[in-house]
Amino acid sequence: MKFSDLVLAYDRIETATRRLEMRGLLVDLLRAAEPVELPELLYLSQGLLRPEYESVELGIAGSLVQRAIVEATGTPTEAVRASVRETGDLGLTAQRLLLGPPARSSAGRSVRDVYEGFAAIARAAGPGSQEAKVAGLVDLLRGAGPVEAKYLVRFAVGQLRLGVRETTLLDALATAFGEGAADARGAIEASFNASSDLGLVAGVLARHGVAGLAEIRVTVGRPVRAMLAERATDLTELLDRMGGRTALEYKYDGLRIQAHLPRDGPARLFSRRLEDLSAQFPELVGELPKAIGRRPAIVEGECVAVDPGTGELEPFQEISRRRGRKYDLDRMQSEVPVRLFLFDLLLEGDERTLELDFDERRRRLEKLVTETDRVALATQEVVADLPAATAFFDRAILDGCEGVMAKSLAPGSRYRAGARGFWWIKYKREYTHTIGDSIDGVVVGAFFGRGRRAGTYGALLAAVYNPKEDRFESFCKVGSGFDDAMLKELPGRLAPYRTDTAPAGVATGLVPDVWMRPGLVLEIRGAELSLSPNHRAGFGRIRPGAGFALRFPRFTGRFRDDKSASEATTAEELLALYNSQVRRATPTDGERAGAEPPEPLHPKA
Repeated sequence: MKFSDLVLAYDRIETATRRLEMRGLLVDLLRAAEPVELPELLYLSQGLLRPEYESVELGIAGSLVQRAIVEATGTPTEAVRASVRETGDLGLTAQRLLLGPPARSSAGRSVRDVYEGFAAIARAAGPGSQEAKVAGLVDLLRGAGPVEAKYLVRFAVGQLRLGVRETTLLDALATAFGEGAADARGAIEASFNASSDLGLVAGVLARHGVAGLAEIRVTVGRPVRAMLAERATDLTELLDRMGGRTALEYKYDGLRIQAHLPRDGPARLFSRRLEDLSAQFPELVGELPKAIGRRPAIVEGECVAVDPGTGELEPFQEISRRRGRKYDLDRMQSEVPVRLFLFDLLLEGDERTLELDFDERRRRLEKLVTETDRVALATQEVVADLPAATAFFDRAILDGCEGVMAKSLAPGSRYRAGARGFWWIKYKREYTHTIGDSIDGVVVGAFFGRGRRAGTYGALLAAVYNPKEDRFESFCKVGSGFDDAMLKELPGRLAPYRTDTAPAGVATGLVPDVWMRPGLVLEIRGAELSLSPNHRAGFGRIRPGAGFALRFPRFTGRFRDDKSASEATTAEELLALYNSQVRRATPTDGERAGAEPPEPLHPKA
């Protein structure tokens, strides 16, 4: 496939306003590609060179990209900077400056040629690497037409701006290679959840069809997408959902980590966002082989900061000091020691244990793990009545946890990679209040500040995720809870997400001063959920023409860098929170009686 054909498809996808239209364009693109180039096409379309967990980065800063544009176009540096200030988009600047004929014909350039060019830029390291990276990008740009240049530069700065997310790509793959059949869609998603590699899945589909996906197995070194939990409003509901009997575990306030231990060699640690955290927690990399008795193995747990003097558990804010740390690792290990509490076993030897019921996985985990100072088993107790559940919950709070996790003991309680459901239920102490629970919102827009906040953003437009529609639906405009330091850093933190037009897949009745592509997740609290015609979260679920709105929203100070946008609070969770509020306004004539029934309970054990 010619790269020029790919970027023309990208241009149409970028301007598509409906998800079905976007999916149709992607299907045409997938069907037009040669099987051998499908993995590269899938990676490029996600703004990647390799799957996320491999952490392959171009390592070329915006200033170097500007230099490449100057060299490739022969435009003076100040003219390039002026264009960037006007457009706010390096890609559009490159497109403008290359409106004339390219320096040489790019008719023969293929998608693979461009992919290999970017791969060479990523490989450049050591002395002289910055010059090599600029030269590589200049070479790509000099052979490009205007539209090609726009996407070459956007890819280089990590802002492709297509609005294409994994759900839409999975739908497109199912239509292109499985004729859209529901069982094909399920098999494709299951393979992706087990491998976290859309390029791998696409390559197997192209060569062997849906039946060939059986060859994609859980493998050490490829993280499994995390199983997620629903929430309960009280312990009575939690027990009812679980059929009266459940395994309660401490809900630790830390970082979720999936540890991969090969037969030989060092362990690797992955976050729920598929980031490799091994370098940030070297003490766990060294300790895990001592604690895990049989390898290869994949175990999952929560990494929590502990007080170096008392050993007591510390809140999330402490362990967040270790996130992204590249320097002073020895000092940070001393200042912020951690402990990994293991709660699940996904692979033991050559057996996919994630297919087993939860009680069997736990039994095997207990047999496999030898506890050490840094690695332990998550505290757990099987309960079958409210007094026992309450006592365990109270103990969890006293021990420094934020609540409990309930895990089903019913037949069929396998590990559902990448899925959210009532097989796991979380219950935090905040749930005992009206809407005291926090909401993880995705920033989709910003409003300029006034007065003391002039020169920065004064408020952010936040949204929840609707996985059924693959879109982000607004629920509040939050301006409280930001101190002066946070306000100062907001423009820089949000700069990678800024866009000139409303992003595809964002639904709101408000128009912010600046639109943001969904990416940054932050924790928000509020007084209660009400209904508003301005917001689109759960639009029409309670009353026609109105969505959920959080009253008196306040930023908690916690950026959820451990979560991707699609792992934020969902619209369904807002509906459940709205229905569970202690103080509830009398339903109006316009409200629908009993919005949506809860998911069926597990059968009695």
